[in-house]
Amino acid sequence: MKHLLALIALLISFTAQAQGFAAPPTVAAKSWLLLDVTTSQILSSASADERVEPASLTKLMTAYLTFSALKQNRITLTQNVGVSDRAWRTGGSRMFIEPNKPVSVDDLIHGMIIQSGNDACVALAELIAGSEENFVQLMNREAARLGLKNTQFKNSTGLTDTGHYSSARDLATLAVALIRDFPDFYPIYAKKEFSYNRINQPNRNRLLWLDPTVDGVKTGHTDAAGYCLIASAKRGPRRLLSVVLGTESDNARASESQKLLNWGFLFYESVRLYTARQTVSELRIWRGASNTVKAGFLDDFVMSLPKGTAEKLKVSFTSRQPLMAPVRRGDAIGTLKVMIDDKPIGDYPVVALEDVPVAGIIGRSWDALRLWLQ
Repeated sequence: MKHLLALIALLISFTAQAQGFAAPPTVAAKSWLLLDVTTSQILSSASADERVEPASLTKLMTAYLTFSALKQNRITLTQNVGVSDRAWRTGGSRMFIEPNKPVSVDDLIHGMIIQSGNDACVALAELIAGSEENFVQLMNREAARLGLKNTQFKNSTGLTDTGHYSSARDLATLAVALIRDFPDFYPIYAKKEFSYNRINQPNRNRLLWLDPTVDGVKTGHTDAAGYCLIASAKRGPRRLLSVVLGTESDNARASESQKLLNWGFLFYESVRLYTARQTVSELRIWRGASNTVKAGFLDDFVMSLPKGTAEKLKVSFTSRQPLMAPVRRGDAIGTLKVMIDDKPIGDYPVVALEDVPVAGIIGRSWDALRLWLQ
């Protein structure tokens, strides 16, 4: 149901301001976004679809494909990787791998994530796809599969390259996919330092030291991109994720991200409207083996709302009529409209909770006659 909810953009910021609730903070960044991961709702954003350089946030896709290769047993963590001259000579931030000195996949992953090693990225790309160019094709194919509409990759590192771009919304989608699809690897993003080749380097995400609820995700910086940070924090059952792109300094990307996260946790709460498979309505269905079908949500229907507004919620339900069999469990058969003080804040698809196959010839004929008479 989270995927269904994500199809409908919730006008939550407008509603909050119209009702006099706390407005979003002013964020000193080129573009930004705050997402409630628990409910798939964007709480606030600015220029979220603007195409910008993602810098080392690119490494989230490099990591995603690396984790996929591990999950599919195409590579292993203990596998030793030869270091090419190209990987060794890659500029920017490095983990300092060396030619003729094999390095394990596990070390490369830690070097890529914690030390933001560009050399590690190229070494992993070459291992998985044979060359960085081939790996970039995989990156763009995966971006399309994940629905990243404003993203195009030209390299595995995030170094400035013509036509290499992404957006705050796409990067949030990618970060959520990584957290969701690879929970066993995500804890690496919370590690504060890593040593390789007798060189110790700290994680550049300052919030790991400043906020104990922050457990990732990734920093980025180039002259063109500015200072960027995707930060995720979990407080109680809620997880929020902020994307802040194009700030002026390392301190700014941390402080602006912290500001957004604190605002989201302080002024919003998660409210469960319906439990999974709870019947919202029972609908008349025609030409079916049953005359009715139960409608509801397959997962808990949870919304992020400004605190203190839950008691003002009103809902109304409309269904697709006439509803004809066959209907399969999960088919959208109605719409739930959610309002606060009669102001609409979102329409959400309601699905069939059960299968209803087509009736026999007698049942179909009888319903056809009744529909004609109506």
